[in-house]
Amino acid sequence: MTTVSTEELAAIAHRHRGFREAGAALLLSSAVLAIFFFIPLAPEKAKPAPAALASTTPAVFVAPPIEAKAAIVYDLTDGKTLYAKNAGAQLPLASLTKLLTVYAAVSELPLAATVTVSASDTAVDMPHAFAPGATYELQNIARLTLTASLNDGAAAIADTVAAAESRSTSEALAGAAAALDLSQTYALNGNGLDLSTTQSGGYGSAFDIARLAGALVAKAPSIALATTRQTASASAENGASITVKNTDPMTPNFPGLLLSKTGFTDLAGGNLALVFDAGIEHPVAVVVLGSSKDARFTDGAALVAAAETYFAHATP
Repeated sequence: MTTVSTEELAAIAHRHRGFREAGAALLLSSAVLAIFFFIPLAPEKAKPAPAALASTTPAVFVAPPIEAKAAIVYDLTDGKTLYAKNAGAQLPLASLTKLLTVYAAVSELPLAATVTVSASDTAVDMPHAFAPGATYELQNIARLTLTASLNDGAAAIADTVAAAESRSTSEALAGAAAALDLSQTYALNGNGLDLSTTQSGGYGSAFDIARLAGALVAKAPSIALATTRQTASASAENGASITVKNTDPMTPNFPGLLLSKTGFTDLAGGNLALVFDAGIEHPVAVVVLGSSKDARFTDGAALVAAAETYFAHATP
């Protein structure tokens, strides 16, 4: 029997431990390789697509070039000014003064009230169309007066409302302006004719007239709507009928028009007030002051077109 020394036993044990450790390492490496080659990698999570950004850019009113000294596009529904050019400047109104005259009358008198045209009323400058002593219901003479910008009709209406209030014409019209808080507006006569080469019959701002026009549309829509037709007709209380032509030749070009009123004198230049419906019961006023006799219409048309474009792109 061969005798093995203690040193030889230790060496053999050491070799066995090495074999075991090497085998364990080999097994571990094999397991790792098996995992790498045979277990599919989990797919990378797809990054979420960026959310679409909601458009928050507000509609922008793109102002066209105009000749007028002052102008405004005013949203009567929201009480918002969409465009302004010297909109607070006090300027001669010419026949836009008639809007104030008719508003004063319909605020004080019933639409069926009688208005009598006096001889002094018919002595005013053209345009005029009534005979002295003729009587009309307020709503009828107002429709004719605003549509054809009749100076005798405006004088008769102003006389009637002043008499009803026991005040002068200028006081009666001042009361109507104050009721609407038209701080830049006053009138010395009912038709807006120049009193001299330096003094107009009425003054106001584009901002004031926009609000006045809107107030008249709201208070007397049938009178306002007559101004959007090419002609207006009415009968006097004696049955005599009269037909007048609109002073605004552009009315057929404005769909949704609710009111149109022209004005022109030497002092004022060309004025125009329009109210149109930008949507369902969404009136918008466009006022042009201090343009020329012809450019007031192109100025007004350009501003209406710009307003329509604005509302077409506005967020509902």
